[in-house]
Amino acid sequence: MNNGIRIAAAMAVLSGVAHAQSQVTLYGIVDNGLTYVSNSGGSRLVGMASGGMQAARWGMRGVEDLGGGLKATFRLENGYDLNTGKFGQGGLEFGRQANVGLSGRYGAVLLGRQYDSVIDYVGRFAFSNTFGASINAHPGDIDNFNSSNRINNAVKFQSADYAGFSMGGLYSLGGIAGNSGRNQIYSVGAAYARGPLNVGVGYLNVRNPNVSFFGNSTTGTVSSTTSNIASPVYAGFGSANTYQVVAAGASYEVGDATLGATYSNIRFINLGAAYASPFAGQSQTFNNGEVSLIYRLNPALLLGASYNYTRGTSVNGKPAAQYHQGAMGIDYFLSKRTDLYLVGVYQHASGVTLSSSGTGVVAAVASIGGLTASSNQNQVALRAGIRTKF
Repeated sequence: MNNGIRIAAAMAVLSGVAHAQSQVTLYGIVDNGLTYVSNSGGSRLVGMASGGMQAARWGMRGVEDLGGGLKATFRLENGYDLNTGKFGQGGLEFGRQANVGLSGRYGAVLLGRQYDSVIDYVGRFAFSNTFGASINAHPGDIDNFNSSNRINNAVKFQSADYAGFSMGGLYSLGGIAGNSGRNQIYSVGAAYARGPLNVGVGYLNVRNPNVSFFGNSTTGTVSSTTSNIASPVYAGFGSANTYQVVAAGASYEVGDATLGATYSNIRFINLGAAYASPFAGQSQTFNNGEVSLIYRLNPALLLGASYNYTRGTSVNGKPAAQYHQGAMGIDYFLSKRTDLYLVGVYQHASGVTLSSSGTGVVAAVASIGGLTASSNQNQVALRAGIRTKF
């Protein structure tokens, strides 16, 4: 064998080894259907609904084996609207996730746009992450269990699994010269999974949330003088200096049934810090609790139901805002990747909250996630569709 043939053979072998040690995977969810809303800004509405069961997305994830148990990883994930073709997350190309990092025997360190630890360790127990996506989220997705908001400029650590126990944390640099605390975000969480029991806890602290958290998914210049929060449930609290979430969740399997529960305490601390507010210096607290049941009737048919209760604190001595939300769902699998679903949600609101401008008190109205808020205290939504994964 001459030298040229030897070199060509060696290159072919090395190329095969390199290919075996590196892998890039394309994946995604295509989900669309019809939605009926009983009261959407005062009118009934029937329309198309992209991402009815899970938000539509496509992404790439890759891993390269560096040897010695160390791997390089990356993920780029885009959200989109199936009915218009536009990007989700305010028009960002990779608005869902965009990160790179290293993983090894003790865990992984990731850099980029990512989910916080409340999502990682508690959000999985929320009913909305199995049935109905945004329309089943807690009012306004106030605790971010349904991952409405991601975190930019983040450094994240996620530990390996130690006999069912795992933990992690995230820190986002504020990026403000001379004021390292402004816009900073930090989060920690832990989980335990053993047999039929799964438990998770998480904590999230966001400074200047109107810009750093609620405003980081939009295109153009984010307003720092008015609320960037879309939901009327808590848009009036956008002037807060700090947004804080303390959360816990659990699930327990009994035969073909899975019982679930979540709790979150949400605080908007020191109103008037981001922009002027007549309620300067005050804070607002919401408590949220959910119970759910998911039952696999047979290998192809999944049934689910949940009840969620959200309560704020009194504003200027007026009755506290309260939201009762019930949901039911049916999911029929045509194959491992494709299913048909039907989901229904009812929400009732009472009490008062701050107006979206944060300048006055208004009656709380029903506001099912991802839909135009009701003009009164009640709202019903029905959604039917098809989902396929690749």
